[in-house]
Amino acid sequence: MRNWVPRLIPSLVAGLFAHQGVAAELNVKVAIPQINTSEYHRPYVAIWVEKPDQSIAKNLAVWYSQKSGAEGPGTKWLKDLRQWWRKGGRDIQMPMDGLSGATRPVGDQSLSYNDSKSPLAPGEYRLVVETAREKGGRELVRIPFSLPVKKAETQKASGQVELGTVNLEIKP
Repeated sequence: MRNWVPRLIPSLVAGLFAHQGVAAELNVKVAIPQINTSEYHRPYVAIWVEKPDQSIAKNLAVWYSQKSGAEGPGTKWLKDLRQWWRKGGRDIQMPMDGLSGATRPVGDQSLSYNDSKSPLAPGEYRLVVETAREKGGRELVRIPFSLPVKKAETQKASGQVELGTVNLEIKP
């Protein structure tokens, strides 16, 4: 009669943690290409993780002009990051510590995100990088991935004009 107790306890413990997230480290590298134009402006960039229904699971970074100019504050043009803005960017008060920052120059830009404090649930996701540039274009790149991962994985996708290669490394 007592033999069922040792088998029941692991099942109960597993059930308690079944809906909790799985911690992972996401390392993202975004190449901002050199664009030859008479009037170049650094791009605004939003980086987030989206769920299969395309809602935002986690915002990772928003790079925009931190200064106010003759035309108003830099936040005025965040709505040009259309996908991010519609999915939840409009609900965020900028600047946001740990999320927002200044626009980045041409070259490879990196960010790391360790979600151990607020992990994503196991499942299918996409890393999304969206960019918009004044007097330029817009571009959006998606990289699908799954959690949990057992070993480090690297995936990449390339933009056509406004974005270069986007690399995503996921570590358990």
